[in-house]
Amino acid sequence: MIGRVVVLDRMEDGRAAAALMVDGRLEDLVIDPKGESPLQPGAILRGVVDRLVKGQGGVFVKLPGGSGFLRQVSGLAPGQRVIVQVSGVAEPGKAVPVTLRVLFKSQLAIATPGAPGINISRRIRDEELRQDLQDLADEAMKGAPATLGLIIRSAAEAAGEDAVAEDILSVKELATAVMADLSGGPELLVDAPDAHELAWREWTDPAPDEVVEGEGAFERSGVLDAIDDLRSVVAELPAGGSMVLETTRALVAVDINTGPDTSLAAGLKANIAAARDLPRQLRLRGLGGQIVVDFAPMPKKDRGTLEQVLRAAFKGEAAESTLAGWTPLGNFELQRKRDRAMLKDLL
Repeated sequence: MIGRVVVLDRMEDGRAAAALMVDGRLEDLVIDPKGESPLQPGAILRGVVDRLVKGQGGVFVKLPGGSGFLRQVSGLAPGQRVIVQVSGVAEPGKAVPVTLRVLFKSQLAIATPGAPGINISRRIRDEELRQDLQDLADEAMKGAPATLGLIIRSAAEAAGEDAVAEDILSVKELATAVMADLSGGPELLVDAPDAHELAWREWTDPAPDEVVEGEGAFERSGVLDAIDDLRSVVAELPAGGSMVLETTRALVAVDINTGPDTSLAAGLKANIAAARDLPRQLRLRGLGGQIVVDFAPMPKKDRGTLEQVLRAAFKGEAAESTLAGWTPLGNFELQRKRDRAMLKDLL
């Protein structure tokens, strides 16, 4: 299966699921969570500020179905109503992370309350088209609150003017209505997108070569086989090497093995292969937080080369990632935002 293929299917219990295959390899996977909790990443809610968390630089926020944690104190007071967006997933027993930086996303545009101005994706380079989109956005945003901004996404380059205008008007009207809805108690205002909506919004730029959907789509496209591979903590690497990814309550431990070849040259080769595949493995498995990588033995002089490979691999990741660097014991530490539930909890 050559090219970019978006695969839309459902789990046995009816939950929506979507996969992105690139040249036959699974690159991304989203599955709707079990249960009906409104506290899913992307959901927009009205909350009520509860109490300051001393020493942690934030406040708890009362939300429908649970509690949120907002990393902001300035300008907030107990009992104050706020519009927040769920920004990630929480560990068991902890409050869900939320943010005041709410984004209203469509396939072609993003409304940005509190961040005024019109911005056009840098990936759109045709100056004449950029000016046309600017003029179109200026017209469509008339009457919007002065604090409401707009981002025109790169997918707008291949869309018609009517479609772009319609998307802008839609997110503008939704953002304006929701951000003004501060009356009442905790309430879900905009539900998080399901797996199919998320796939159409995020994976269709560039346009896929094929969309496979319907019952059995995962099986026909090889997605089920790829998911079976992800059930194991071991990810195979070229030339007999492997990467073992195991979770603890405190962190994710990643161990790189060379296989039967234990030479230093084999160590560097396995480490480079693992570094290139690590972002994909973390993304597909839904792993985040603190991550410690125990690379295979290699000459210390090669650490710089390996770190360059790691930084290049994580550069295009949607989830915010911070590469902290090497520890005194020779491990590599990084942090990845928990932007989705762990795959093992979704299957």
